[in-house]
Amino acid sequence: MAHPTTWPRTLTEAFQKTAAANPTKLALIPTADAAPVTWGEWAARAEKCAGGLAALGVQHGDTVGIMLTNRPEFHIVDAAAMHLGAAAFSVYNTNPAEVIAHQFGNAGNRVVITEKAFLPIVRAAISQGGQVEHVVVIDGDDTDAGSDVITLAQLESSTPAEFDFAAAWQAVQPDDVLTIIYTSGTTGMPKGVELTHNNLISNIRGTAETLPQDLRVLSYLPDAHIVNRYLCQYAPMLLGGEVHTLANGKLLVDALKQVRPTFFVGVPQVWYKVKAGIEAKLAAEEGAKGRLVNWAVDTGKRFVRHESDGTPVPGKLAFQHKVAEKLLHKIREAAGLDQLFTAFTGAAPIAPEALEYIAALGVPIIEGWGMSEVSAVATFNRHGHRKFGTVGPATPGIQIALAEDGEVLVKGPSVMPGYRGDAEKTAETIDADGWLHTGDIGVLDEDSHLRIVDRKKEIIISTGGKNMSPSQIEGALRVALPILGAAVAIGDARPYITALLTLDPDAAAAFAAKHGIANASIAELSANSLVREHIEAGVAAANKNLSKVEQVQYWSLLPTTWEPGGDELTPTMKLKRGPITSKYSDVIESNYSR
Repeated sequence: MAHPTTWPRTLTEAFQKTAAANPTKLALIPTADAAPVTWGEWAARAEKCAGGLAALGVQHGDTVGIMLTNRPEFHIVDAAAMHLGAAAFSVYNTNPAEVIAHQFGNAGNRVVITEKAFLPIVRAAISQGGQVEHVVVIDGDDTDAGSDVITLAQLESSTPAEFDFAAAWQAVQPDDVLTIIYTSGTTGMPKGVELTHNNLISNIRGTAETLPQDLRVLSYLPDAHIVNRYLCQYAPMLLGGEVHTLANGKLLVDALKQVRPTFFVGVPQVWYKVKAGIEAKLAAEEGAKGRLVNWAVDTGKRFVRHESDGTPVPGKLAFQHKVAEKLLHKIREAAGLDQLFTAFTGAAPIAPEALEYIAALGVPIIEGWGMSEVSAVATFNRHGHRKFGTVGPATPGIQIALAEDGEVLVKGPSVMPGYRGDAEKTAETIDADGWLHTGDIGVLDEDSHLRIVDRKKEIIISTGGKNMSPSQIEGALRVALPILGAAVAIGDARPYITALLTLDPDAAAAFAAKHGIANASIAELSANSLVREHIEAGVAAANKNLSKVEQVQYWSLLPTTWEPGGDELTPTMKLKRGPITSKYSDVIESNYSR
């Protein structure tokens, strides 16, 4: 579907135009064994659900809570609330009851839409306060219905006779709140970022050059994350296309091969895993074939470095790359990355070496930067003008500036109106001139490309007064050691840097198989001498790419793995640095008492 020449004023208008233009085309496609949904069916079911929500008292300006896995029903009920002029918001499925209760209390929603698996925790959250009166269970049946539970079938069949769907969605205005994105909460309770229809349309319009006309996306990140909302809900409403839903993110690698998306977003953790998987497969190639594959990847690296440096590609290298591309295409095809128009990395800094490797394979990957408060994307590298190590220039329509201390400031139509119910925090974040203070430290180069140093509050300051970026150190470790699942640099108010490390289950299993280590658990592998020797060599290799003060002096390999939404990682796989340092304080202290 072609990009709009005249952009709609609201997402409700956009949805109605797209659905009317593509009624028989597939829209929502579960990767599991379930029936797909066409655009016409999506529109029809959203209308029925909107009528059901209206019967429950949901009106323009209200809120609706959603706690679902990635599945077509999310898109249907979210669109239903939107058409009423209500703001639907998602909660992370790994949140404890007290956090969900905080969100329900802040949002003031009277309706929650969930599934059977989450009903106990939803009820526990409701018992702690808030205004929730109705719970809709999308996979429930008549036996589940009760005084506090409504099935999806009941919701869809309860439209009041007087309900005027067209009037409801046509009354939605550009400055109406579209959704509330609750920050993933690396510290304290999540804040509710209110975003309007105009916010999201402005942001998607600014990034339209990265979005293909045959949009096919894979919804695997939580729907509570702004990126999944932007890419897998709102962008398709504007541009059409297919949304493939993946309920179990652990099946991502296989899902990529099945879906072959045309646009894909991965946080650095995902790209490190993709890189490690490809490297492991290529390392298994032997003899002439192995040498040829390595030559092709090396040729790809030399080719993309010229793009990053802004220098012409020599004729000989251009010819070599044309030959190498035949092999590189096969690598992309095997990974399900062969039909990409854009691959995007963001949410946290990625090691430039990792980005270069993925780009060398011919993956059209670009690094960008943003946050919930700017509706997703504030800067991004442009195709054909990628500069590795930067997150690119500003998104069209966005202004970027730096405060005296290097904090990145953002201004523009996609900046949130504020935090829900928190005028004080809003005033602290958005100044009187409309500049959003992001909390990230950055540097602008001569081409107005932004380089993110790190979060302002996460900068390591050693006892010697040296300022260091933990993400830079962690990135070097991840590049040198594909076997790692996580790396955390420690060193604030310390004399030197140490690290906490964990193994990636898949990469560790491959290492064990290669070295004849049978039936070993993660705990056993973390104590294995061959594994530890491998880690020691990798840390030494990483240190060669770090300044002396950044180099890791001691490390601990933990006998466990970290899961998204657990004690150590947010649902979007960001490190919870405070909880990590508290939980592993004894291990950290042991590294400073050697």
